[in-house]
Amino acid sequence: MPFHYSAEEGSIRIEDNHILKARLKDINGNYQDAEIDLNNHIGNENGHFSWDATGFGGSAENVHFSIEGDGSVPVLRAGLQDVEGNYQERDLNLAERIENNNGTFYYSTIPRPYIYLVSAANVDSRLSSSNRISLKRGILRGDSIHVPAFHNLSST
Repeated sequence: MPFHYSAEEGSIRIEDNHILKARLKDINGNYQDAEIDLNNHIGNENGHFSWDATGFGGSAENVHFSIEGDGSVPVLRAGLQDVEGNYQERDLNLAERIENNNGTFYYSTIPRPYIYLVSAANVDSRLSSSNRISLKRGILRGDSIHVPAFHNLSST
């Protein structure tokens, strides 16, 4: 689940230009103090945020977090230094990769649209007996993904 939907109102913040902190709900509905070092997952490539990289905070200024727009998007904003030494104002939707896993932050190496695709396949009763789906869109187009056995949780 995207972390910001289960965070205590007003608890999400950035500290030291790279630590994301919040109080996140666990499976029992209790709020837990959580933090994740974004420097371990986000880099700066010539003035642009880059997932699956490291150390953006070392070349960033005015780092801040906000929930924006009608879709309540969790946005990280910062001025990122490019190779010429100029700072470029950039933003990043943290919900693309940062999730809440039982009251703790979790970084997903798979972009969110692909997670939804596989999740949808899990509940699709038309899965073949081989438990494989073929991707028809996106950067993984043409690839086949194995879907682990799934038990129908809706039946009693």
